[in-house]
Amino acid sequence: MTVFEPRNRDFAAAVRDSFERQPFMALMGAELISVTPGACEIGLDHRPELTQQHGFIHGGAIGAIIDSAMGYAGYTLIEADSTALTVEYKLNLVAPADGMRLVARGAVARAGRTLIVSRGEVFAVRDGEETLCAVATQTLMVLADRADKPA
Repeated sequence: MTVFEPRNRDFAAAVRDSFERQPFMALMGAELISVTPGACEIGLDHRPELTQQHGFIHGGAIGAIIDSAMGYAGYTLIEADSTALTVEYKLNLVAPADGMRLVARGAVARAGRTLIVSRGEVFAVRDGEETLCAVATQTLMVLADRADKPA
């Protein structure tokens, strides 16, 4: 496992602040579980309005939380006066999201100056047991000298 050194000593507070400014995460009811250098974990409780026709949590909700978990994993490693945007991600749904809660875990695979590549997994949790339901990869583009705030 690679050990990453954050360039922003207040990376965790920066991630929490940015996450709190995401209305979509709030709308879904997603919560930030943990943030460490190069890693992030986001949880999402099962709600009927997040399901598809078979009662499983919708793939769009899965995609949203893993995109954010991988993105914030990368965000932990950039300068304080910069931001990052997803430029690509690939999601494989490997099992139905049949749980009372989803947990998305993102981790940086490689952090470059301009591009950061992350990988992630989403688990459906039922009765304390985790079942892998999705795997993903992501590419972030670092926007140097651009604050992580609306224009």
